[in-house]
Amino acid sequence: MNFPELFADQLDFHWTHQLRPRLDGLTDDEYFWEPVPDCWTVRRDGSIDFAYPPPDPEPFTTIAWRLAHVIVGVLAVRNHSHFGAPEASYETWQYATDATTALSQLDDAYARWIAGVRSLSDDALARPVGPAEGPWAEHPMAELVLHINREVIHHGAEIACIRDLYVHTKGN
Repeated sequence: MNFPELFADQLDFHWTHQLRPRLDGLTDDEYFWEPVPDCWTVRRDGSIDFAYPPPDPEPFTTIAWRLAHVIVGVLAVRNHSHFGAPEASYETWQYATDATTALSQLDDAYARWIAGVRSLSDDALARPVGPAEGPWAEHPMAELVLHINREVIHHGAEIACIRDLYVHTKGN
């Protein structure tokens, strides 16, 4: 049994048949739309609302913010740590100031991640991920891959829900 392929196929099926098609046609208005007051978002100047630890309660976040989280915090940081991608962090990232650029960043980060997962061996999946992953350091790569699958699926569903809310609220 080829576990890297199974793990990649789980996410790739969701990406190909559900998430990525739901993002087609994303407009800048949807990307920046704040459905409630005081949302965290990516600002039109390329800055992002962010605090660690986050306030309690955590602010509602826009599609722009959620895409940035998936692009940077979920995929790009891990691509750097495990698959030779350029360094990435919330502090240094060039955040997209429009939906088209954000989707391009997402596609690039996803393509590198899924190719990286497919390149792993069963032995690599069993090894600890190492210090770059902080609290995940001693966990096997397989756990991190499954966590990333959950994160992309989870946040993708949130983004799809916000798009639905936008259509039903804005009457488009």
